[in-house]
Parts: sequence; structure tokens; C-alpha cells
Amino acid sequence: MNLREQAEKRVDAKIKFQENLYKYLIVNTIIAIICFVFLQSFWLLAFVMFFWGIGVLDDFFKAYSLNSYREEMIQKELSKMGD
Repeated sequence: MNLREQAEKRVDAKIKFQENLYKYLIVNTIIAIICFVFLQSFWLLAFVMFFWGIGVLDDFFKAYSLNSYREEMIQKELSKMGD
């Protein structure tokens, strides 16, 4: 896998996370308004926020944290092998 393919993969993961986060915020805002006005309870909002939030966190870790950490580990191993 060349550098361009790796960069495209990272950018795609970041775009996916950002899109999912925007959808999460918009939909949960709408559900919060509906819950406040019509239902007078927030169990539906809590349910949606929790389970969808798990997916958003997963996308975040795939896009930002895990990729950079993995790359650092690979670079360390390559430098050890070169010595």
C-alpha cells in the first residue's frame, strides 16, 4: 500500500466520522425537542444518544486515535529492525 492510498484511507475515515457526528447532533437535537414538547420524558433521547454515541466514538477512534498510534508503533518497529 503506497502513501497515497494510506492518506486516502485516513481522509475517508475522518470524513465518515465528521458526517456521522453532524447527523448525530442534528437528529438528537430534533429528538430532544420532540421529547421535551410532546413526551415530557427523555428516555427515547437517552436510548438513541447512548447507542448511536457508541458508533460515533468508534468512528472517532478509527479516524484519529488508533491510526496515529498504530503508525507510531510501526515506525518504532521499523527503526528497531534497521539498527
